Parts: sequence; structure tokens; C-alpha cells
Amino acid sequence: MNRPIIALDFPDRQGVADFLNHFSDEKLYVKVGMELFYQEGPEIVTWLKALGHDIFLDLKLHDIPNTVESAMRGIAKLGVAMTNVHAAGGQLMMEGAMRGLVAGTAEGQRRPQLIAVTQLTSTSEAAMQHDQLIAVGLAESVSHYAQLTQASGLDGVVCSALEVSDIKKVTANAFVCLTPGIRPSGSQVGDQKRVVTPADAYQIGSDYIVVGRPITQSETPATAYKKILTEWNGDY
Repeated sequence: MNRPIIALDFPDRQGVADFLNHFSDEKLYVKVGMELFYQEGPEIVTWLKALGHDIFLDLKLHDIPNTVESAMRGIAKLGVAMTNVHAAGGQLMMEGAMRGLVAGTAEGQRRPQLIAVTQLTSTSEAAMQHDQLIAVGLAESVSHYAQLTQASGLDGVVCSALEVSDIKKVTANAFVCLTPGIRPSGSQVGDQKRVVTPADAYQIGSDYIVVGRPITQSETPATAYKKILTEWNGDY
């Protein structure tokens, strides 16, 4: 069964521990982002792995190729399942990121999947064109970044589920689309602009979904997770 990735958007380890208490011994796929990682450091990854959870380390690296390559060597040693960069960093940077991951992965261990952010799901087309001076439409920008990411040898992209079908048309079958901005029907969209439901993401063909506040801020997180898990696997 495909598991939704739960965004652990908490300020510290105690917040995560309190949240995980709702799940007994269930092994989850969780996302550690900047807020948590910068407060707790690599130890938060080590701790979560010891509990048996799979980890998407969402740091969105974007720097010169040598710096990103060196950083990825260190990330590979943490044994996460997935990590990411910004596609806007360009092909040389993404290629460097992959070299770093390969070099840092211990012999006999599986290399983390490496994906690239196309356009943030909080970004509207108008904001992209104004703030980034990108003259094309949002869908065209995302598809371009996806093709560039594939040419750089990465495993897939982060994108809105609304863009998955276009990306699948211009990339290989094995190229994955991870889609944040997932909101169950009737929930608040918050600061996200391009959102869909878990059932929609299933129908569209997303390979992974990331869900945060609808689970982490629920009064009954385990129940909210089970509902999304069911919808995400097409059992609705």
C-alpha cells in the first residue's frame, strides 16, 4: 500500500514525539523540512530512522555545484529515502548533487532518491511571472524544469498534482512526481495555491503525495491519516 508522506512541520523533536505517540508502532513515511532540521540537526533523522520510519529530507538545496555536491555526500550518509534540490539551480548543479549522493552512499546501501522542485505549490502564475521574470506560463515552466531534471539524471520532481499529466507526457515512465499541496475535501488550503485532494492525486497519477496540516493539526491524527491513506490508494 502506498503511504502518504507526512510533513513533520514541528519546531522541535518534542513536538514530533508527541505527534508520533498517536501512531503506536506504525512505520510511517515522514518529511523532515528546514524548520525541524535546522533546529534539531542530523540527530532528528537518526532518531526517526531508529524508530523505523522512512524519511524525505526536504532541504531544497540551491547553491553552486561544488557546494551542493559536497552537501549531498553528507546527506547520503544519513540514510534517508529521498532528498531534493531546486531545479532552478541548473543542470550542472543537479548533476553535482547526484554525484554527491552516489559518492556518499555506502556500498551495499540504496542511494536516496533525488528529486527537484519545479515551482513551489505556493506560487501562482502571476507571482512567478512578476517575481521571477519568467514570461511563459506556469505549466510550461514546470514542464521545462521537469525535462531539465530528467536530463540531469535525477529521479523525479516536486510539482503540483495539477501538472503531473503534462510532466508524464514529456518524461520517462520511471520519472516520479511528488506532489505537496494535498488537502482532503473541505479542509483549509492555507498558503497553498495549487491544491488537490488525495483521491484526485490518485486519479491524476502522482507517485508520492505530501500531507501536513490536515494530519498534524487534526484532533485525531491517526484517523485523519487513515482516511487520507484510503483515498490515496483509490479505496473511496
